[in-house]
Amino acid sequence: MDISKAIAELKGMPGFTEKVGMVLVHNGVVRATSRNEGKAVERLEVHPDRDKIEAICREIESRQGIFAVRSVAKDGVFQPGEDLLFIIVAGDIRENVLSALTDALNRIKAEAVSKCEHCEVA
Repeated sequence: MDISKAIAELKGMPGFTEKVGMVLVHNGVVRATSRNEGKAVERLEVHPDRDKIEAICREIESRQGIFAVRSVAKDGVFQPGEDLLFIIVAGDIRENVLSALTDALNRIKAEAVSKCEHCEVA
């Protein structure tokens, strides 16, 4: 996902200037160390359920004050530092947009993405 292009497309949508006061972006990347054990990560295998992600985005988008939600989740094997998940939320005020992004991120990661870390053997 080209973040600048995606935001420009949102800005071109009818109603954007009247309804949007904030755009938040999440750009998830592969960490070089595992979250729980601190082991060195060689690679991360990720498999998103794109239909479920789309359903989550539409549900979040239906909330009061939320203008648009966009997400791209990559599928495959990735190295530390590589991009994995993008989420953009546009809406009226900070409280609405921040909670929408937080909920979208948490739900996508919990409900729609499976991953397997491959760590270096000591």
